[in-house]
Amino acid sequence: MKHILLSATVVLAIGLTACNGQQKQNSETKKEEKMELSNKEKVVALLKSIETGAQEPVGYINPNKYIQHNLRVADGLAGFGALLQQLPPNSAKVNTVRAFQDGDLVFTHTDYNFFGPKIGFDIFRFEDGKIVEHWDNLQETPKKPNPSGRTMVDGSTEITDLDKTKENKALVENFVNDILVNGKMEKLAGYFDGDNYIQHNPQIADGLSGLGKALEYMASQGITMKYNKIHNVLGEGNFVLVVSEGSFADKPTSFYDLFHVQNEKIAEHWDVMETIAPKNEWKNNNGKF
Repeated sequence: MKHILLSATVVLAIGLTACNGQQKQNSETKKEEKMELSNKEKVVALLKSIETGAQEPVGYINPNKYIQHNLRVADGLAGFGALLQQLPPNSAKVNTVRAFQDGDLVFTHTDYNFFGPKIGFDIFRFEDGKIVEHWDNLQETPKKPNPSGRTMVDGSTEITDLDKTKENKALVENFVNDILVNGKMEKLAGYFDGDNYIQHNPQIADGLSGLGKALEYMASQGITMKYNKIHNVLGEGNFVLVVSEGSFADKPTSFYDLFHVQNEKIAEHWDVMETIAPKNEWKNNNGKF
């Protein structure tokens, strides 16, 4: 799976321990305990450090195991550091809009200015509280909203229905396989609540009607989009991210699609598409996925 990285804020818990009922001794026994950040918080901090230059979040990476799948970045911690050194001073901006966790994987949806404005999804794998692997997908930020006035990052953010994570992941995986991989368009309507569907793709309007118009336009221009294979399905509650491989306009493409599920129907969609670099341009041999 291509890509990139809130200054680390350490939460201090100050406990006042009473001893013999003496206020003076209470103050002498204050303790500052450094609380362990969650994996989500570590990822958000690491990404924000691209903007702030904070050093502590780099410590959340295991330097002996870090595997990089952004094909334009060299492997390991050294590759990450070299990329940051190429950034023009004070140019980076990082706003992580959504962060989710599925087992040992954290996945985020971020509005970047990173060598130019971009929208990105990042996935990080943890072992023993440290980041050991990273995948991403980046797309240039469009200059204007989509036909329904939506951006690539606005919309729902609240995580709910944690007890339905497994079912929601299955629903979305079936949708991508049925419709996008296998083209079973007769099943399309069954995944939606009528035409109630919020779309954040920069070229497509809301609703199945908007999707239909976009597909018709692409066909008229000879533009093809094909999903060949799902590589990963990650979810937390009512949000599910699907990572797929295919082609767009005859170019090998990585698709990251985030879905918001409500009442067992797909209610909202965000995506990032990235052309997969030719192998002779890869800076690591770990593969995109």
